[in-house]
Amino acid sequence: MTLSRRLIVWLIAAASAAVLVLAPADARASLVDFLWHDPVARILLEATLIALVVVLLVRWQVVTQLRRTVEWLHAHRLGTASAVPLSVGRFFRPLFQEVIHLVRSLETARATAEEEARLRDAASYHWTPERLRAHVRSRLDGKPLIVVSNREPYMHVHKGNGIALLIPASGLVTALEPVLRACDGTWIAHGSGDADRERVDARDRLRVPPDNPEYTLRRVWLTAEEEEGYYYGFANEGMWPLCHIAHTRPLFRETDWACYREANRKFAEAVIDEIDGTPGAMVLVQDYHFALLPRMIKQARPDARVGVFWHIPWPNPEAFGICPWQAEVLDGLLGADLIGFHTQAHCNNFLETVDRTFESKIEWEQFAARRHGHVTHVRPFPISVAPYTPPAPGSPTAADLRSTLLRSHGVSAELLGIGVDRVDYTKGLLERLRALERFFEKWERYIGRFTLVQIGAPSRTRIKRYQDLLDEVTAEAARINARFATSSWKPIVLLTRHHEHAEIAPYYRAADICLVTALHDGMNLVAKEFVTSREDDDGVLVLSQFAGASHELRDALIVNPYDIEQLADAIRRGLEMDPDERRARMSRMRRRVLENNVYRWAATLIGDLADIRLEGVVTPFHLEDRPLTRSAAGSEERRAGDERHRERAFG
Repeated sequence: MTLSRRLIVWLIAAASAAVLVLAPADARASLVDFLWHDPVARILLEATLIALVVVLLVRWQVVTQLRRTVEWLHAHRLGTASAVPLSVGRFFRPLFQEVIHLVRSLETARATAEEEARLRDAASYHWTPERLRAHVRSRLDGKPLIVVSNREPYMHVHKGNGIALLIPASGLVTALEPVLRACDGTWIAHGSGDADRERVDARDRLRVPPDNPEYTLRRVWLTAEEEEGYYYGFANEGMWPLCHIAHTRPLFRETDWACYREANRKFAEAVIDEIDGTPGAMVLVQDYHFALLPRMIKQARPDARVGVFWHIPWPNPEAFGICPWQAEVLDGLLGADLIGFHTQAHCNNFLETVDRTFESKIEWEQFAARRHGHVTHVRPFPISVAPYTPPAPGSPTAADLRSTLLRSHGVSAELLGIGVDRVDYTKGLLERLRALERFFEKWERYIGRFTLVQIGAPSRTRIKRYQDLLDEVTAEAARINARFATSSWKPIVLLTRHHEHAEIAPYYRAADICLVTALHDGMNLVAKEFVTSREDDDGVLVLSQFAGASHELRDALIVNPYDIEQLADAIRRGLEMDPDERRARMSRMRRRVLENNVYRWAATLIGDLADIRLEGVVTPFHLEDRPLTRSAAGSEERRAGDERHRERAFG
């Protein structure tokens, strides 16, 4: 019997008992006889008692719960709420879960507004996710935004008897997810998780993030053969070494090129399907996996605004000429309205490559290529990192953290160095280890005192060159350790597994020195992550001159990683630098990174794409286009535009 029915029976019994007790004997008999034999009277009595029960239940189950909720919301609105969570009954729990989500969103907005007010008072109006959202809403003006990347922001994989959700570590997700949340956009990516198909609808879509869906993830399916040829083959054995001057020979195979074209076609079909019936959509294509995609989109939808951000370097025209399909790759990219690179030098290289490959007009003053009536603008957009989340109050100091981290690896040392890289031949890992060996040879007093923790995440190990490099790095670290190690100390701690950002952050905070020795890198966000994490304005960054970050972080110790002697000297100089100089350098670098964070990067990229005036009609690629030689007048134009755009990019 339910609670309400028990109450009704109880009230009827109580009322009957009261009547029988209080009424005279003859009246009791008459009343009982009347109620028992007259159905109308009995129904009226039951209806009255039921109404009374309903009133009591409403007051108990509804009014009391609503009053508690109103008091809880009022306390949160005034900012006087305690940490005690809202407690409600099972009946209202789904409603109040939504109320709690709303209150948390309002608290986040309030904290952001207070932080931005503080920054305005400090004359330093930094970009935040919320400011980026507002900016994007105003620039898109209700038009949809489509982001295309190879890597998806959320991945589903089988785990045990269930399906687990993975969130791959990616600076791209950090930058672009606030944008897609702001405009309810769509992220198109390769569905690479082994359970991805089990979580999408009939159109291969799902809403994300799972706990608070605000945009759509559209998954594109590739066969194993297509993935092997498109991703591991043409993209990473061909384009990657071609664009990085790291002395690894690129491999180009006809079968890989065919898979690359087919993968780009599948992504183009997904984009065109998503923007069908929507005029003026904006599409933002990410990286070297999709060089052919802009042309494919533009041919189908000339009204769409198409931007590309190329996350890796662009080589000089002579180097790019190695690619057997250079004309097709360039033509695909020139379908875009805007192409972004990290640095002005990469913009210059791209336009010079176009100038030598096609019959086209290069407008050096505007940094644009005009071909077949279509204009492609080329600009630098130096990518960055999100502002660092400071540790909780009472967290250990850098010195205590340093000691704890070293002890966790069984090492007793005073000084800590950190390196964080994928195991890739562009990162200069072998040069770094050999410079460290030379450092100990030249300054023996640091033996037993300084240890480098090298976090090296294995990468693309299905490609032989990468597996061989992992073996080389492991062997080199073991050789140097065997030469210098003592019973309680070793010079190198090599950690060859993937680490989450939360695991890496303590090393950034504790390290005396960070080594970034890339042989060629578009930007290198490790350098910026290290800088932004140093709230104590301490620590030294040793940075390769061949990383794009060296154009911004001029207070780092800039080195040529091929010069082992110079790199060894820089390690010693960093460890012995005067504390005041160390803090002054770090303070200037932190200010620059915080002011030019990843949210500003996304806002500038999307804002510039929105500002471009679409011109001309995109026409198919013509193989009869012939190379031309750039004129001297064009060189002068390029130099003038170069200066103007460098100032724009780096301030």
